[in-house]
Amino acid sequence: MSLRLGDVAPNFQAKTSIGDIDFYEYLGDGWGVLFSHPADYTPVCTTELGKTALLKHEFEKRNVKVLALSVDGVTNHKGWISDINETQHTNVEFPIIADEDRKVAGLYDMIHPNASETATVRSLFIIGPDKKVKLFITYPASTGRNFQEVLRVIDSLQLTANYSVATPADWKDGEDVIVALSVTTDAAVEKFPKGIKIVKPYLRYTPQPNK
Repeated sequence: MSLRLGDVAPNFQAKTSIGDIDFYEYLGDGWGVLFSHPADYTPVCTTELGKTALLKHEFEKRNVKVLALSVDGVTNHKGWISDINETQHTNVEFPIIADEDRKVAGLYDMIHPNASETATVRSLFIIGPDKKVKLFITYPASTGRNFQEVLRVIDSLQLTANYSVATPADWKDGEDVIVALSVTTDAAVEKFPKGIKIVKPYLRYTPQPNK
């Protein structure tokens, strides 16, 4: 059965490029990004994992740990990492899960038979500190993911987890946000001292509260 938003992300134990891990223990009390790729030694995947490694400090400052996954083995992963580091001018330090028995892929519905009977698709999950699924998205094999969008979504999720706000279309960190419908206008005036802009009773903006 497919995971849905708000579902608890299944825990698992797995062999990875950095050794055996328990998923929940690896995440600790922070956020997580778990993403799959079709195969090692493939061009689009090489750029994706390289970009993820280059964004190491961006993930760290958001308290996010990253894990990649494919159905290849640990030996393949380690050899491929050398190629990623060489061609993408980076240093892959996050774990790549060796899901040869497709156990994790099954838990997270990462194998789509109409795309491939055996390889994982490009799925990506954002997991909150409560171990619940906050976002999932699946790309076709030919399209590399936009990791700036992943960071943008994490910024939005972390902001809305701590304040009674939502983020509008194309929002970027530092821009105005939307007051949640659960907050009355009178309460919003007190809650958001930077002020609110009322466009409609249901559409009220306020400067980003944590800036």
